[in-house]
Amino acid sequence: MRVLFNNIFSKIEGLRNYAIEILCKLIELNAVNPTYGGPGELKRADFILKQLEEIGVDRISRYDVPDERAEGGIRPNIVALLKGSEDKTLWIVSHMDTVPPGDLSKWHSDPFKPLIAGDKVYGRGAEDNCQAIVSSLVSARALVETRSELKLNLGLVFAADEEAGSKYGVVELLKRNVFRQGDLVIVPDAGSPKGDFIEIAEKGILWLKITTHGVQAHSSMPHKGLNAHRVGMKYALMLDEILHVKYSERDPFFDPPYSTFEPTRKEENQQNVNTIPGKDVIYFDCRVLPKYSLDDIISDAIRLKELFEKTYYVKLGEKKIGVKIDLEVVARADAAPPTDPNSEVVVKLKQAIKIARGIDARVGGIGGGTYAALFRRRGFPAAVWATLDETAHNPNEYAKISNIVEDTKVFAILPIL
Repeated sequence: MRVLFNNIFSKIEGLRNYAIEILCKLIELNAVNPTYGGPGELKRADFILKQLEEIGVDRISRYDVPDERAEGGIRPNIVALLKGSEDKTLWIVSHMDTVPPGDLSKWHSDPFKPLIAGDKVYGRGAEDNCQAIVSSLVSARALVETRSELKLNLGLVFAADEEAGSKYGVVELLKRNVFRQGDLVIVPDAGSPKGDFIEIAEKGILWLKITTHGVQAHSSMPHKGLNAHRVGMKYALMLDEILHVKYSERDPFFDPPYSTFEPTRKEENQQNVNTIPGKDVIYFDCRVLPKYSLDDIISDAIRLKELFEKTYYVKLGEKKIGVKIDLEVVARADAAPPTDPNSEVVVKLKQAIKIARGIDARVGGIGGGTYAALFRRRGFPAAVWATLDETAHNPNEYAKISNIVEDTKVFAILPIL
């Protein structure tokens, strides 16, 4: 077995330049999620499909989901298979879409033109999730070219829409019964710089949109208006404090070991300086330990909103106008049941990491949301693992070439174990 593994590892080392070439091409193919104004995954999917055909995998399927916002009017999903001797599949599930680059002034280079600097390749989506896409493709090519005999089928999924809820991606693939009970699932979308951390649990996720309605007025005449911006800020700060105090318990199994409540996005409320805004919009991103109920958090936000609506008002002549606050749940994902640390997928993954990397991996939970939660809710044991410097969603995002090569070694031997 060791001779076989060394043969595979040598082949993967020899495909290093191929990996770099594929990663650079993926970065060039803008796949920003249409929810954030991007073109979607079509060009990237077509490129991946061509690579799989050239590699010569046993089966390729494509699942297109209609979405008029996206280029071509579709959100493509690619599923490939290398057949093993057993009727069970080990799936490696990566996603093709990315978030926007954000403030371009924070980037040292064009986010859609790959920049190679030593062991790093910079570009939007390099680490999230092109690194996983490349590792998947190189794994398949190495196994095909070494004529390795697999025990388990190796399934590769290149899915859409992970960055905006997965409606057009894994959610759709689960509906179409692409996966079967008993299959093993690995999601290379979180990890650690050393490759020694396997995620088996995720916090609950709640995104809140808070819209405060006041009365617009000239800023020199504030008594004739009701400043939605001021009231909205007060509401957000008070909600922030309430949530941090009430849901403050810690669980060292998770990183970070506490619930997080972060005011994030702020919509423009006024284009000019000298007008009191009559409307203000802010968003909260909450990542909540499984012991807490997301319903309780929503109830707290509603109670505070009702208090503010009774407290803040303006009298215009004989008319009394009160503030109104709308709460909208933009996204919600209750914490899924964790994967058993003694499940087959975790045991095999630990074994493969030890063989390929000499690393004893630990297990734990995270606050980020991955495809794994969707699988866990459907009864599939899913493990999340990759070697990452955690630059996802940041300016100057990068993937390390060495991480791609070393992760590929792990993925390649998993279906053989």
